Amino acid sequence: MTDRPAAEVRVVPADEATWEDLQAVLGTRGAGSRCQCQRYRLGRGESFGSFPEEERADRLRQQADPGHPGGPTSGLVGFLGPDPVGWCAVAPRSSYDGLVRVFRVPWEGRDEDRTDPSVWAVTCVFTRAGFRRRGVSRAMVAATVDHARERGARALEGYPITTTDVISEELHVGTLASFEAAGFRVVGRPSPRRVVVRIDF
Repeated sequence: MTDRPAAEVRVVPADEATWEDLQAVLGTRGAGSRCQCQRYRLGRGESFGSFPEEERADRLRQQADPGHPGGPTSGLVGFLGPDPVGWCAVAPRSSYDGLVRVFRVPWEGRDEDRTDPSVWAVTCVFTRAGFRRRGVSRAMVAATVDHARERGARALEGYPITTTDVISEELHVGTLASFEAAGFRVVGRPSPRRVVVRIDF
């Protein structure tokens, strides 16, 4: 089953939505609520077990705050009418400390400067329960392109999954179809289930 067209999805930078909007998307249980979009931002020596969910939420609140360094570039929030329905993390790739240091997928078989702040990354694409299969993810991924380009990105990457045979927690990286629909091209295949996609501006 494919998503329906996403024309009615309105997407805004995180600092133009409220904290309550973002928390409505992530929910009160499940992977989104537990992670608070911190999986790829963990610092050296940190793990999910090393600080509570409340601390993860506090970090996301700061990252989405326009007054916090990097806040306005932390991500996008999507709406269907008045309802907040989607979250997409998009920021300079180098700001994702855990992604740079630990995760294999972005780097397998590639010679990349991991500290280059002009390369941005989409690390999370999340749709609120009850609003899935309505084109939200495709709209969120499409919106990252202009968002990153307008803020000076030289390139934008994503690391989506290639199969629909996944557990729900794996879908936080988005699907290949959503990225291809937004004009991304595959530049790496680090595993049978994951690809690296990219747009150069």
